[in-house]
Amino acid sequence: MNTETNDTGHMSPPSVEAESSQAPASPARKRPKPGERRLQILQTLAGMLEQPGAERITTAALSAKLGVSEAALYRHFASKAQMFEGLIDFVEQSVFAFVRQIADREPAGPAQVARTVALILQFAEKNPGMARVMTGDALVFENERLQERMNLLFDKLESTFKQSLRDGGVQSDTPTVDAQVTASLLVAFMMGRMQRFARSGFKRLPSENLQASLARVL
Repeated sequence: MNTETNDTGHMSPPSVEAESSQAPASPARKRPKPGERRLQILQTLAGMLEQPGAERITTAALSAKLGVSEAALYRHFASKAQMFEGLIDFVEQSVFAFVRQIADREPAGPAQVARTVALILQFAEKNPGMARVMTGDALVFENERLQERMNLLFDKLESTFKQSLRDGGVQSDTPTVDAQVTASLLVAFMMGRMQRFARSGFKRLPSENLQASLARVL
């Protein structure tokens, strides 16, 4: 999803261009530019997911929130599953941008992995609706391919952590096995933190005692 984000990956509205100096004195209501309505739909869906205790979101509820008809939604998305895929696109782009940025700045090893875990959890904390998508909580009654995409994202992260830990030269008689075990544990830790965050009504923050917790694992 081509959205603007701040440094923590928080979804932001599109920037507003300066008004033309020749604008009429009493301008009519402008129609959204191509792509803006699509972005607005995704931002509204993400916002609805941020409500503690939110049940399954229907297209009727989403269209009511936007003040448009359900038919208007389907002019931009073929299905509700496609709307969730837009959110997952945003999650994937943000998470792997963090991975690339940290890999460019930190040498492979435990410190690189810890920094990546911390940024991903900060992203979830800043985007509670996305945390529900990442844990699958928001996808329970949706198309199963959505959950498969999230599973694949975490599998890729586990492989990335394993590679970094193995390349980081951690001293061990079984470096490959140890790196695999640690990588798997870190992914489970991240998912557990995000699930607790979502199921506590976003009260138990993923960053709670994070550095001390990571120090026990790495």
